[in-house]
Amino acid sequence: MKSNLRRDLVKALALASVAGPTMMRSAFAQQDVVKVGILHSLTGTIALAEASVVDAEKLAIDEINAAGGVLGKKIVPVVEDGASDWPTFAEKARKLLGQDKVAAVFGCYTSASRKAVLPVFEQAKGLLYYPTYYEGQEQSPNILYTAHEATQQCVQGCNWLLENRGKTFYLIGSDYIWPRVTNKIARPTIVKGGGSVLGEEYMPLGSTSFGSTINKIKAVKPDIILSTIVGGSNVAFYKQLKAAGVNMKKTTVMAFAVSEEEVSGIGNENVQDVLTCMSYLQSLDNPANKKFVAAFKAKYGQKRVTGDTLACAYTAVYLWKMAVEKARSFDVDKVIAASANLEFTGPEGLVRFHGSNHHLWKQARIGAFGADGQVNMIYESPLIEPNPFPTI
Repeated sequence: MKSNLRRDLVKALALASVAGPTMMRSAFAQQDVVKVGILHSLTGTIALAEASVVDAEKLAIDEINAAGGVLGKKIVPVVEDGASDWPTFAEKARKLLGQDKVAAVFGCYTSASRKAVLPVFEQAKGLLYYPTYYEGQEQSPNILYTAHEATQQCVQGCNWLLENRGKTFYLIGSDYIWPRVTNKIARPTIVKGGGSVLGEEYMPLGSTSFGSTINKIKAVKPDIILSTIVGGSNVAFYKQLKAAGVNMKKTTVMAFAVSEEEVSGIGNENVQDVLTCMSYLQSLDNPANKKFVAAFKAKYGQKRVTGDTLACAYTAVYLWKMAVEKARSFDVDKVIAASANLEFTGPEGLVRFHGSNHHLWKQARIGAFGADGQVNMIYESPLIEPNPFPTI
């Protein structure tokens, strides 16, 4: 028995001498990575607009890793599908923060999905970078907002329309938080500018039948149709609008939730002459955007296009990297503190975090979609201070 024990001990020591360095290298390798979460709808009705955002975030991660990572660590993304379902978003957020222990999450698209995960991030003291234009009316200690809020899109867009395209509006949107709150801001802005709202209607997410609404619009003949329809419903809406004989050159249509990326799914011919109001356009002529578009097409295909949310998501990853390096820490509180007044020159130009409200100073850009699906810019504002709680 003693002989067997001695033999087993010798074998164990021999194995340890070989395995030890390997185990140490493995442990060291684990210490040399930092995990981040990516949480978007890869399936469901919102996937038309949201799935490609993942591509932009992965591109930024790849670029940062190729340049040496963050604080010497390689970024490893953990991708989860919110499936266009708000409870699923909350469930996946809990997994990313509790099980995967990610340093930050880049994710959500709709306000409904963001509202679903907000308490998860606040309770777990996590950090979410939210890359989609939204209605404002929110400031969470655990969310950094990298797209425009209502005063930087809705107010800017409505005021421009009142000055340049007419005074009567018809509001149509998908039935959830962002369209309804956006239009609560649009209405007083329109009235204050001397305009009027002739109708307001909301359709369930995923709706594909707009005939009745289009007939109402044709009956009241507004100067402007202001759309906050999102996701796959846009395909049906613009096809049916065109089929109904609505002339986009005579009746102005401004879409707050259609960028070049959505047009690739809707069809260029269905949105020609439709206006958009975004902070980013693929056609922007600056070195950072040319680099971004070229890199995106090189990685994902020359036929792919970029768009506002993609650019905001790409920028978010770089803003996180810069804040981590400024803080010299992945600690959420330190990263958030380091983000105040942080500047970055990216695809849309210069952006800067507000000193306290977690939103970015951004520009508003208005343009019309051409036959090629790209936007011909008509108007460009200076940098606008974010004001998520406006008084109108």
